[in-house]
Amino acid sequence: MVEHLATSAFSGYPVSEVSPFIGGSVRVKASALIFLNAALLLTACAGSDHLISSGDRYVAGADISETYALGAGDKVRMTVFSEPTLSGEFSVSTDGELSLPLIGNVAVANMTLSQVTGQVQSLLADGYLRNPRVSMEIISYRPFFVLGEVKAPGQYAYASGMTALNAVATAEGYTPRASKKIIYIRRFGEKVEQAYELTPNLRVMPGDTLRIGERYF
Repeated sequence: MVEHLATSAFSGYPVSEVSPFIGGSVRVKASALIFLNAALLLTACAGSDHLISSGDRYVAGADISETYALGAGDKVRMTVFSEPTLSGEFSVSTDGELSLPLIGNVAVANMTLSQVTGQVQSLLADGYLRNPRVSMEIISYRPFFVLGEVKAPGQYAYASGMTALNAVATAEGYTPRASKKIIYIRRFGEKVEQAYELTPNLRVMPGDTLRIGERYF
């Protein structure tokens, strides 16, 4: 009888419907197990919440030069062969444009360096130069930002190959309350931050906003 009623409790019947002939301890244990199962399900959902791996794109050492998309704050050096007056260093404006000799403002936001080079060559060839040859290189990237539980939150110059741990060190390290296992990053151009495991090879990209959260004691 006890075995039958205990089984019924796990078959969907409320604990209050268990026969009064069963001792109170059986009812308490059945109720506690149901509560524990529910708690474990909630924990499992929370554990897989937003923590994501870095992926190949955000691993230190991966080459970003070919796929890097230009944006406001980036600075490039343009060389037009045999045309020194057209060559120089130019910064991408807040409107995502380069202001270049002869051809004026050129929209470059979200374009790779090779795409911009091709576009500039085409514009120069359209009534300005015969068979222009143009090369471009990035000489400085847009800054990144470190917020939260670091000693010196703020804006910092990006260095090629920078990792999340490098970024924290640049901001003078953690505060005593900082969580050192998880970092929140809003990638440039995205609206929502993601939680990453703070590993040694997690890469920071130009324009990223990093946030170190507070640990819970």
